[in-house]
Formats: sequence, structure tokens, C-alpha cells
Amino acid sequence: MITRITGRLVALNETAATLSVGAFEYEVLVPEFVRRQLQSLVGQDVSLKTIDYIDGNPQQGKLTPRLIGFLHDAEREFFSTFCQVDGIGVKTALRAMVRPVREVASAIEEQDVKSLTTLPGVGAALAERIVAKLRRKMTRFALMVDRGGMAAESPEQPSFVEDAYQALISLGHTAGDAREKVETALQNNKKLKTVDELLMEIYRRSR
Repeated sequence: MITRITGRLVALNETAATLSVGAFEYEVLVPEFVRRQLQSLVGQDVSLKTIDYIDGNPQQGKLTPRLIGFLHDAEREFFSTFCQVDGIGVKTALRAMVRPVREVASAIEEQDVKSLTTLPGVGAALAERIVAKLRRKMTRFALMVDRGGMAAESPEQPSFVEDAYQALISLGHTAGDAREKVETALQNNKKLKTVDELLMEIYRRSR
């Protein structure tokens, strides 16, 4: 299994990046949100976290190995999780991922079916399945920090962040409100290390 590829980004089109690695050039499929991040990096060395899969119909004997690339581990993990939904294969997921991971994760977490149906290839029935399957798995992705249009390497959030978020939910906050309060507190005080400290900061800012 190929999990990373590093080389010079020599070309970028709507669906794929071409990387020059030694004497070889590799085509790596990329979803739209990754393509946008790569636009300014053509001609530079890049390292992509990858998923490999076999494309084609085995009954027809036409099988082609493919690579899908992401700039960060969290993006790759989200993509793999998204593909766990019945009715979403790799090709559907590639076509659908036109918005940043954080936005899609937030829509799933908040059960915003209408927003999900704006993704290419995602109808109402599929959006409902996505929410039913994934909404309890999206917190860490919805908390991703966006820095200058680039997804953060992030969301290996400390466990206390998740615990504080769940505490706010249990107190009656909506998913979006809880996430906003946690993010604001973390941005304003980077020394927070425990659930109690984080909740106290949130309470202090709410007074």
C-alpha cells in the first residue's frame, strides 16, 4: 500500500495532480478542495498523503491501480470515513468533495441534509444516509482550524477538547454553538490543557 508520495508538482488539472519523482511521473487523483490548495504550488515539491485503490471491472479484466492524494492525514482519514457510507464509492466521493472537510463535517454533524445535497452527486436519500452513518464521527473534523485557506494538519485534537464539546452538548447547546464556543476559547487562550480550564474559559467569555 502506498501511503505517501513526494515529488515536484509538474501539472495540475481538474481531477489530478502529476508529480515528478526521480525518473517517473505519477498521476494522483485529487478532490476539488485539494486541487484548490495545490494551485499555488505547481513547480514546487509537495508531499501527498495517499490512498490507493483498483479502478475498473474485474469481470472485464480491465483493472487499473489509482492513487488519491491529500495534503494532510486528517483529510485522508475523512475521505476514507466518507466512503464507508452505503452508496458512496471512491468515484462518488471524489466528485462530491468540492468543499473543505470542515464544512462538510459540520453539515453532517448538524444534520444539515439540505446543505449536503449541494455536493455533486449527493441527492436527498444519500444525504440522509450520510448523516445517519457519520454524524457521531464528525466532531474532530468539524473542529479543524482553517489557516489562510489551507486545512490545518490538525484535528488530532487533545481528548479534553472532545470532552468539553460533549459537555456543552449535554448542557443543551447545539452542535454549531458548542463548536464555536470551543474554537473561540482555544484561539484566545492557547495554554488550556484540561476540560475544566476550557469550560471555565468558555464560561468567562460568555459572561
